[in-house]
Amino acid sequence: MRRLGHFLHDAWRLAAPYWRSEERGRALLLLGVVVGLNLALVGMSVLLSYWNREFFNSLQEKDAEAFWNLLFWWRQTDSGPMPGFVFVAALYILIAVYALYLRQALQIRWRRWLTREYLDRWLADRAYYRVALTDPGTDNPDQRIAEDLRMFVDDTLTLGLGLMRSTVTLFSFILVLWGLSGPLTVLGIEIPGYMVWVALLYALLGTLFAHLIGRRLIALNFNQQRVEADFRYALVRLRDNAEGIALHAGEADEKRGLFRRFHALVENWWAIMIATKRLTFFTAGYAQVAVVFPFVVAAPAFFAGRIPLGGLTQTANAFAEVQGALSWIVDNYAGLTEWRATVERVTGFEAAILAARAAAAEGTGVRAEAEAGRPDLALEDVTLALPDGRVLIEGAEAEIAPGEAVLIAGPSGSGKSTLFRAIAGIWPFGGGRVALPAGARALFLPQRPYLPLGTLRRALCYPRDASEVPDAEVRAALADAGLAHLEPRLDVEDAWDRRLSGGEQQRVALARALLLKPDWLFLDEATASLDPEAEARFYALLRERLPRATLVSIAHRPAVAQFHDRALRVQAGRLVPGAI
Repeated sequence: MRRLGHFLHDAWRLAAPYWRSEERGRALLLLGVVVGLNLALVGMSVLLSYWNREFFNSLQEKDAEAFWNLLFWWRQTDSGPMPGFVFVAALYILIAVYALYLRQALQIRWRRWLTREYLDRWLADRAYYRVALTDPGTDNPDQRIAEDLRMFVDDTLTLGLGLMRSTVTLFSFILVLWGLSGPLTVLGIEIPGYMVWVALLYALLGTLFAHLIGRRLIALNFNQQRVEADFRYALVRLRDNAEGIALHAGEADEKRGLFRRFHALVENWWAIMIATKRLTFFTAGYAQVAVVFPFVVAAPAFFAGRIPLGGLTQTANAFAEVQGALSWIVDNYAGLTEWRATVERVTGFEAAILAARAAAAEGTGVRAEAEAGRPDLALEDVTLALPDGRVLIEGAEAEIAPGEAVLIAGPSGSGKSTLFRAIAGIWPFGGGRVALPAGARALFLPQRPYLPLGTLRRALCYPRDASEVPDAEVRAALADAGLAHLEPRLDVEDAWDRRLSGGEQQRVALARALLLKPDWLFLDEATASLDPEAEARFYALLRERLPRATLVSIAHRPAVAQFHDRALRVQAGRLVPGAI
């Protein structure tokens, strides 16, 4: 019971913010209309139960006039005027259509708000980067945002409205059933409204057995979402790294990896199938017995002549509605397990984001701080470590003046790229402080440039809005980067990170530097894929076009040194001055 209470608390904590947000007015109005339409459907069901009684009574009495009036017009009955079936059915269809349509409108509005909210949280304080480094258990954040949020909204509304409708149906038809069933004497004790108690007992036993049989589905559904996402991620990785795989002729190994992940998916699916089979054996049998059970219970009164055929059918219908409402958990048990798994995945994702942002706020790791009035960049007792605790650089002290060109050198794996991450303020392992000039514009270009989805123009201007950059400047930068042949495709959307070679991608990144004109430019092997002549030309171009910019480079080619004023070397875990 404690676990159920904790789960319901988590579900409410995820759902409540939307209903208190800036969209609450329209959301509550939509919800109110949807609830009203669902209540109207319950009312229509009650009306149909009385119509059903009159209709079957007309058949029993062979009253043709009543029969046709109840189908196409209306008829005065002991219960009052009864509209014809065509009017009742038309109204029922209209209400049902708009109940679904408006519920879907609420779903997409709620999902839009949740998606925007979680994207804001995930991207704020670089939580996405810290989570990837520190919490590998939070797998597939793309699925949690794209799929789990959709499932949470859909299931919450579908199950919530279904529960409300079942509750209203229960109380509505209990009154009908109580009046129809009459008393039953058992061992000298008179039980009023006995069919209500029979329906209650039937549903409670069904709910208990459904839980006992199907509870294993909760963990299995949670795991199924994870293995599905893992398999999909592996397929995306293969697509994004098609060239590297082809060059290595790695198809056989990729196939083994994909089938290994798919095997985990299949194994879990078989476990779900077995658990679902057991649950379905029970629920299908339960539902089939429920079809005839009310007729069996009410038949003695019919054969004794105490109720007519219409009364029998109305009693059976009312019993079925009460039993169905009470059996809501049985009928929705599989859906409830999927909803619970979704809530657990979303709350786990939310907890990982909150932990990452809290760690960022507490300043764990190297603190990168903008300092007003400071012209230079300073490293103050900076220690860099790996996630496993191994120290790369310890107690680094250095100052870089504005306008300088500094080369960072050292063996591969010594921590040079990690030092750049620390300067950017994104490395969470280690300690110390990096002081940066306040308001300075910095640009970091890694060895493998990031090219966003969209047009080549967007890739050139990233992260600025491409519409804010004059077209002439964009085309000039493209030509300076030696990519003038791509000018006709400047506004073509393509997967540019796969369409362009490594050298072309680095040229795009260097053109980006010429466009954005940063005050501080950090190059991490950003020209390693270019030939030496092109590399030299680019460095000369950067020094010419960005004369006031501070240039900090990581490079291994000796020829790059000539474009720098001095060097810093990572050596034996220390950052020391080095020769150019």
